[in-house]
This record gives sequence, C-alpha cells and structure tokens, in this order.
Amino acid sequence: MNKNVLVLEDNSSIREMIRFTLESDGYHCHEAEELSAAEEILAKENIHVVLIDWMLPGLSGLELAKRLRRRKESSAIPIILVTAKAEETDKLKGFSVGIDDYVTKPFSTNELLARIKAVLRRATISKESSGENLLVIDQEKKLALHKGNKIRLTSTEFRLLSFLASKDSRVYSRAELITHVWENNENVDERTVDVHIRRLRRALEPFGCHAYIQTARGFGYCFSTNIQ
Repeated sequence: MNKNVLVLEDNSSIREMIRFTLESDGYHCHEAEELSAAEEILAKENIHVVLIDWMLPGLSGLELAKRLRRRKESSAIPIILVTAKAEETDKLKGFSVGIDDYVTKPFSTNELLARIKAVLRRATISKESSGENLLVIDQEKKLALHKGNKIRLTSTEFRLLSFLASKDSRVYSRAELITHVWENNENVDERTVDVHIRRLRRALEPFGCHAYIQTARGFGYCFSTNIQ
C-alpha cells in the first residue's frame, strides 16, 4: 500500500519539490500551507507521516506537532520537522514536543526519502526472529498481533504500546507518557502510568513480548527488543 504523506510548508517551491520527490518514489502527497488546512487533511485522510516546516505564518509547525501528540488518534503518527533552524537547542526543542526526526534546509531529496523510510519502519514495529514476525502493530486497525494472533489490549494499553514502540529504545518519563498517551489527562498521575504498564506487560506475557516494555530506573519506560 502506498503511504500518505502530509507536507505542511508555506513555501510553494519547496512544497512542489517535496511533492515531486515523494510521488516519484511512490508516496501519495497531501499539501498544506498553514496549520488549519493541515488539520482538515488529517481529519479526512489516513496520514502515515507528517513533514512539518517550523516557520509558518501564524502558529508554528511545532504547534501542530504538539496537537498531534496530544490526540490519541494521531499520537503515533511519525513527524519529521523540516526547517532552516540548525542549532542543537532548536533540535532539542523539536524533540521535546514529540517529533521523530529532523531535516535541516537545504537538504537532499535522497536524505529526505531515507528519513521518511526510517520513521515508517519504526512506526510499524515488525521485529524478526528466525524469519518470523514477533510483534506487529497495525495502526490502521488499531491491533497488536503476535505471529498473526491478536493481543487483547484496551484502547489505552494499545496507545501506550504504540507510542513507546514507535520510539524504539527511547526512554520517556511518566509525565511525558501522560502527555502523549492520555487525551484527557487532568486526573492522571504517575501511579496510573505504572498500573497501565503492569497491565500491558500482563497482556503481552502470554506471547513472550512483555520484556520489550523496559523500565529505566529513576526515569520512566521504553520499548526495546534488546532484552537485558
């Protein structure tokens, strides 16, 4: 299946170049010049990756990244920030709101395609052992599967697994998980995160995948198939 990419960029020349590059590589490209138009596309289309320009008229691209991460239906969509800002502090600011990767202008089309493919690989976890898929997360059907067998998860457990798995090996604090996974999080505390982590591990245990949800002592949790 061809993947749908949303490009939020106010510069028409750059947008046209990105569209041509993506379509030449088999992607479906959806374009927006500002945040509200991007949100309309996200509401109608099944978007697999979002490319966001940082500097936009009105609200910045970072604001869309924040909104995507707050909403349960879009919390796991990979986000690549495309910008002329190249300082380390700028990159850290982008990662702090939940982006997955960062492309600095000017960039080569080969680099852009490589980064898109990389975040798509991370977004749909399909780890292999002895040639068999161990764990697959189907974002479209909202299912977690082990060798084709459905893993019974609540909606919150699925979002938690999906979010952690899409950021393979990246550690998140409990506070960050509350922000990214729970849509209405005013009454959610860090103990709630621990409870859901335990429930998620119990659901994964019959399939031998519980150890993928790892604890970073003193900080939080991550998803990793590198079992310590």
